[in-house]
Amino acid sequence: MTAVDDLAQKIGVRPGMAIVKAQALFSDLVLMDADPREDAQALERLALWALRLSPVVAADPPDGLVIDTTGADHLHGGEANMIETVTRRLSETGITAVPTLADTWGAAHALARFGRSVSPITPPGETAQVLLDLPVASLRLSPALVDSLRGLGFERISDLASQPRAPLTLRFGPELGRRLDQAFGREREPIKAAVEAKTIRVERVFAEPIGAPETIRRYALKLIVQLCDALEVAGLGVRTADLLCQRVDNRVESVRIGTARPLRDVKQLTRLLGDKLDTVDPGFGIEVMSLAATLTEPLGARQLHSSLIGPDTPDVGSLVDILANRLGENTIERPCPAASDLPERSVQWISPMSAVKTPWAHDWKRPTRLLPRPEAIEVLALLPDSPPRTFKWRGIRRRVMQADGPERVFGEWWKRDPELESIRDYYYLVDETGKRYWVFRMGDGEFDATGDQSWYMHGLFA
Repeated sequence: MTAVDDLAQKIGVRPGMAIVKAQALFSDLVLMDADPREDAQALERLALWALRLSPVVAADPPDGLVIDTTGADHLHGGEANMIETVTRRLSETGITAVPTLADTWGAAHALARFGRSVSPITPPGETAQVLLDLPVASLRLSPALVDSLRGLGFERISDLASQPRAPLTLRFGPELGRRLDQAFGREREPIKAAVEAKTIRVERVFAEPIGAPETIRRYALKLIVQLCDALEVAGLGVRTADLLCQRVDNRVESVRIGTARPLRDVKQLTRLLGDKLDTVDPGFGIEVMSLAATLTEPLGARQLHSSLIGPDTPDVGSLVDILANRLGENTIERPCPAASDLPERSVQWISPMSAVKTPWAHDWKRPTRLLPRPEAIEVLALLPDSPPRTFKWRGIRRRVMQADGPERVFGEWWKRDPELESIRDYYYLVDETGKRYWVFRMGDGEFDATGDQSWYMHGLFA
């Protein structure tokens, strides 16, 4: 048995169990032939999907992914938020994920599979402590080696960590020591990042490792020029670009930049990448630098400026790109009109450079500032349908000098049952100081189901 589902586990079937024994537990057990080749291909496709999270992602067969989140977690709201996002998105596709964050690949691999009771995020420097109680099988050793170690009484990693290295190497070979050093961070383990076959990628291999900041910046600029030339030939613009710096100690330093719209302008890409090159730690030197356009979109030729057609439209795309790369891709948004009569639903937030298909409505006056939630006010009115003469808001009584309304707004009954009969009457008010307000009364004054006749402040005019 290669794998079993939750129902099979409840009746006692376990991976590795003989089929005859499993059928003895449940005669109507449904069996399907395993396809390791298709599983491996599916894992590679999943690794390509995960490239949206970090520039360095690789498959960790048979059932895992390894993601280097260094320098990328802040773009997703931090480590905890990044883990929650990955788990939720995979769950939406029917994949149950066990995320683990640790200092090393080996430690993350072991904790994800054998450390279910441990917190998903291991604080820096505490990896060695949490690894000691895990079984030796968590070290990615061959099954034969694990059986030999268990035969000698080595059940936990702590049993091996306390032993002299030379006798272990002499008896079991170098694999055991290498896996121990990789798990504890004493030996670097390179991650060969997954790359989609059609990804446009340029690379520079150095005969001698480079480490000076000005040298790194100079060769990064050359890679940008080469990448833009390749993008122009393909008729594409870059949306996400990853700079990977392979160090002599097998560690990969990565830098990711994103753009609000397809781009292949050398000057703008240089500025975006240059702002982040200071985060690259060359260590003892960088051997290979590569720049890949991991996300692209079609981008045709651009019309050059001509005095016959007037000045160019101001372009804020460069400003949006700079802010998004510094603060995070989800921190820059702009309001956009939405098809709804209710004020709080008539605005939605979209990407800064997204096209707006629904125009803003100008039929009625709308406040420049809409309160997050309507706030209750005390109102004095002559008649139920008359506008307020005075109102008290936030502890201050205000006298109304001018009023306009009502504008009746009905609830959206198709969204929520409580809105089936609800009604709001909005009024535009001006007080004695010239300040302008937007208030409403719940209900039509005739039927109790439409509202309780309470008043609320909903917006302010500039």
